[in-house]
Amino acid sequence: AMRLESPQFQALFTPGLRAVAELFEKKNYELRIAGGAVRDLLSGMKPEDVDFATTATPAEMKEMFTSAGVRLINNKGEKHGTITARLHEQNFEITTLRIDVVTDGRHAEVEFTTDWEKDAERRDLTVNSMFLGLDGMLYDFFDGYEDLKNKKIRFVGQASERIQEDYLRILRYFRFYGRIAEKPGDHEPSTLQAIKENAKGLAGISGERIWVELKKILLGNHVNHLVRLMYELDVSQYIGLPLNGNLEEFDRVTKNVENLCPKPMTVLTSLLKTKDDILNLDLRLKISKEEKNLGLFLVKHRQDLTKAGGPEPLKPYQDFIMDSREANTNSRICELLKYQGEEALLREMERWTLPSFPVSGHDLRKMGVSSGKEIGTALQQLREEWKKSGYHMDKEELLSCLKKL
Repeated sequence: AMRLESPQFQALFTPGLRAVAELFEKKNYELRIAGGAVRDLLSGMKPEDVDFATTATPAEMKEMFTSAGVRLINNKGEKHGTITARLHEQNFEITTLRIDVVTDGRHAEVEFTTDWEKDAERRDLTVNSMFLGLDGMLYDFFDGYEDLKNKKIRFVGQASERIQEDYLRILRYFRFYGRIAEKPGDHEPSTLQAIKENAKGLAGISGERIWVELKKILLGNHVNHLVRLMYELDVSQYIGLPLNGNLEEFDRVTKNVENLCPKPMTVLTSLLKTKDDILNLDLRLKISKEEKNLGLFLVKHRQDLTKAGGPEPLKPYQDFIMDSREANTNSRICELLKYQGEEALLREMERWTLPSFPVSGHDLRKMGVSSGKEIGTALQQLREEWKKSGYHMDKEELLSCLKKL
C-alpha cells in the first residue's frame, strides 16, 4: 500500500473539496480521485482537472446534494453516471463506478457498480486506471504505478478487447506513449498486433474526436516514430492522412519546429503534398477554417517564400504581410518560419510591428493632386518606394519623392 502526501496533492484540498468530502463521508459513500489526475499527481504534476469516482448512484448524489442546498449544473452526463456539483465557485465532476454492458466501438451502455476493480478494468490504459483516496491511499489493480515509473504504456487486460470497446483508444495509446514513454520503439509486440488488426474500426469514429487526439500526438514526443507506426499499422488511411504521406519532409520539419511551439497543423502539413491533401483531410477531420487556411497557405508558400540574402533576410516575409490585406497573415508567416526552421528570423518577426503607411490621399490633395484616379496611382507608387526603403521613409521623404515621380 502506498500513501501520497505531495504538495500537489495537498493543494487540491480547497474549501470546495473539503465540503464535498464531508457530504460523502456523512452518507458513507466512498469518494476517490480517478484517472488522469492520479497519473499526474504520481508524476509530481498538478492536474489540470480532477475527476472523482464514487460508489453512490447518480440518484443518491442528487438527493444528497439537493438536500444540502448544493447547486447542480450540466445534467448532460447524468445518463452516463456523472453529476456535476458547484461548491465555493468550483465545479466537481463525480461519476458513479460502472461496468460496460454493451459497447459498439464508439459508445457504451453502462450499469452501475460498487466494485472499484470492475470500474478500473473498463478503463483504457494501466496508467489511467488508478484511484486515489482523499487520505492519499493509492488503489492500483493493474500495476499502473509500476508502468508509470518504468514509463511503459500498456492497455488494461487484453489490448484487443479494450480497443474494440472504443477504437479511439488506438490514438490514445499513441498520445500517451508520446507523453510518457522515454524512448521510441518500446512497445509490446502483442499491442502493435492488436492495433493493426483493429485499425479499421477507426473508420467509424467521428473526425472531430480523431482530430482532438491527433493534435496532441503531433505536439508530443516521438512524433516521427508514432506517425511512421500509424503508416506501418494501417492506421493512417482511416484517420484522413494521405496514403503516400511525405515522411522525409515530416522528419525534416519536426526537427525544424522543435522548441518553437508550432501549431499542430504546421507539423501535419509537412506530411501533405498538395492542396487536395488538405481538402481531403478537412473532409475527414472537420478541421477549423483557420486550420484549413493555414494548411493551404503553407502548402502554397513553403518553397517560394524564403529569406533574402544580404542584410535584410526578413524582407520578403515583411513585404508579403504588407501586400496582404488579411488580418492573420502575420501569424501564418510566423508558422511558416517555424516550418522552415528559421528560429532567429521568427524571434525578429515576433518583435516586428506592422508599420503604417505615412501618406494619405488627404496629403496628396494638399499638394494639388485632385483626381481620384491620380491619387490612387500616386499612392501605389509611393507605397512601392516606401517598400524599397524597408518601410523607413517618413511622410516628408515620400512626398518629396512624389515631386520627382
